[in-house]
Amino acid sequence: MKPRHYVYVIQLNRQVLVEPKFLRANPGYQDGKPCVYVGMTGLDPDLRFDQHKAGIRANRYAQAYGECLDVACMAELRQPMTASDAKYNEVDLAIRLRKRGWAVWQA
Repeated sequence: MKPRHYVYVIQLNRQVLVEPKFLRANPGYQDGKPCVYVGMTGLDPDLRFDQHKAGIRANRYAQAYGECLDVACMAELRQPMTASDAKYNEVDLAIRLRKRGWAVWQA
């Protein structure tokens, strides 16, 4: 199977921290660290970001607070990848970022 999936990271504006559900999902958040959304897609990550902002199959935090793709964070992964690898890496990356004190939403 040809690898065609990506794990992408969207930087979120810190205003997302006013959202109670987002805060509850990030009890270990360290003040001043980044807030991000982590997802996976079979599309180009730039296109998927644009879809979030346009409200197309959008996550509400990515749509309302998304600022740009975090390309440096995405560069940690070999991309594209298979769908099963993307599912694993999406969760794994979210866990690793939370361990760094980041606020992460991963659906």
